[in-house]
Amino acid sequence: MPVVILDRPQLADNIGAVARVMANFGLEHLRLVAPRDGWPQDRAWATASGADWVLEGVQVFDTVADAIHDLNAVYATTARPRELRTPVHTPREAVSMMREAEARGERAGLLFGAERAGLETADIALCQGIITIPVDPRHWSLNLAQAVAISAYEWRVSRHEAPAAAFASDEPAASGGEMLGLFEHLERELHAGGFFWPPEKTPNMVLNLRAMLAKARLTSQEVATFRGVIHALAKGRGRVLAKLAERDRAGGAGPQD
Repeated sequence: MPVVILDRPQLADNIGAVARVMANFGLEHLRLVAPRDGWPQDRAWATASGADWVLEGVQVFDTVADAIHDLNAVYATTARPRELRTPVHTPREAVSMMREAEARGERAGLLFGAERAGLETADIALCQGIITIPVDPRHWSLNLAQAVAISAYEWRVSRHEAPAAAFASDEPAASGGEMLGLFEHLERELHAGGFFWPPEKTPNMVLNLRAMLAKARLTSQEVATFRGVIHALAKGRGRVLAKLAERDRAGGAGPQD
């Protein structure tokens, strides 16, 4: 079953209400990222209406990257950010893909933003897709528990409707931690190679690179291969620079590349 992740939740009442709807639909793994008022909070238990086991199992993390480090397929519930070309799905479509991920032995997550500010683009770029709930544009605002309830409901219904044979068994996708390692490795070498230019465009370039790789759903082996490619390219660049420096020291003589 998917992990529900709340990024920077503000009100204990909302955390309790989320726990309640999770319990309604059979979800029990709840993670909090930097809750504004800390954790635990007594008020959450008061509004959870007996869903104590969800609250008692809560895990707290400092960042979204930490909270998804062991997950393979994470979907961010948000309006589509213009800066990213990340696939956008309805809750039903995303749940279908999470079922497929589960059948491959992967772990899935549903990421929800803070009540007022929503999710940061940098955190959305770590996800494999976006969930946008098709609400009426005349009144599009949903509270946190409502948004969680819709996705949790679709998960519950899919358990009874989806044929077991519909999901292929493949090598699991890389975890969030493996993907973050790849991102940081690639970005270090791109910085060293002068790729990020002009400097003011670097943040958006980084976000787009991360989103592009995240939606590719690389396996652990593919991540390892990709990092090997980066290492080989960086090593080769180092050899070329060493040859150039040697030629300069020799006054311009030496082998030409």
